[in-house]
Amino acid sequence: MVDVTVRGAGIFGLSIAWECACRGARVQVVDPAGPGTGASGGLVGALAPHVPENWNDKKAFQLASLLMARDFWAGVEATGGVSPGYARTGRLQPIADDRALDLARRREGTARALWSDHAIWRVRPASDLGDWAPPSATGLVIHDTLSARMSPRRACAALVAALAVRGVEVQPEAPDRGAVIHATGIAGLEELNRHFGRTIGSGVKGQAALLRFHAPENAPQIFADSIHIIPHADGTVAIGSTSERDYDDPAATDARLDAVIDRAMAAMPVLHGAEVIERWAGIRPRARSRAPMLGLHPIHNGHFIANGGFKIGFGMAPKVAQVMADLVLENRDDIPEDFRPEASL
Repeated sequence: MVDVTVRGAGIFGLSIAWECACRGARVQVVDPAGPGTGASGGLVGALAPHVPENWNDKKAFQLASLLMARDFWAGVEATGGVSPGYARTGRLQPIADDRALDLARRREGTARALWSDHAIWRVRPASDLGDWAPPSATGLVIHDTLSARMSPRRACAALVAALAVRGVEVQPEAPDRGAVIHATGIAGLEELNRHFGRTIGSGVKGQAALLRFHAPENAPQIFADSIHIIPHADGTVAIGSTSERDYDDPAATDARLDAVIDRAMAAMPVLHGAEVIERWAGIRPRARSRAPMLGLHPIHNGHFIANGGFKIGFGMAPKVAQVMADLVLENRDDIPEDFRPEASL
């Protein structure tokens, strides 16, 4: 007997399956390509918040998810014995000029109001932070304590291991049984595009790289020159990424990644000379509304959809799993209006 079928074994599918299994549901996960083989098999792993201003449901949802993440991933690791590489290590951003400084100081106040005592956004001298601080024209950086890191591949492996302990295996194929949730990424968005004859969602190519570099223990991530620089606990630093709407080969890396690597090393000169040990490219699913698409499936009657994580899928995953399990198992609908499929149709 199966209560829930999850189609798709990326971060949304695996997280929803885990939450449903934790609530006692009998779950099957189906993905012909295997777990974490699409956009969820990337390198970067930046769990970073939106700026604390112009507050809306999407930002509130993301804040709740980032605050849930520590307990969520601790539970996954405790069950399956595989570390997802999660750590809430914070983030540094250089402040380029007086205008950016004024904006950063205003956001200190809005962060206090919106984040309460859960996390801090503050302006600090870069000299306070030692060698692992980005050069800054003003000598100042933004330091937030909400951002976290994780290793995307290890996170997927951790979920697979935890699900296996609960008797759930990722299968290449199986018939639909019970409630069906489609978390099929770009393939699911393309199915919607074909059905409606217009763009409901699209794929955005991203390229990233992995460097061999031992950053200080629990070093914060860096966001500089629009580049994410993420030190992981295994002696690597991930950098990325591009956002490409037009591309010929979705899996090929090219000179655009070379430019990202060069910009990362300019932003953090300490990385100069670090060996590039992996280059990665993949397609990330982006719904037309730019928010995750959650709720009743628009074309599969009686089924559900969880898609469109784009760049924030790993950060949103704990809360996405919660609200989808609420909806599917308990018929409780706490999905924000902007996240419903109708927002992209």
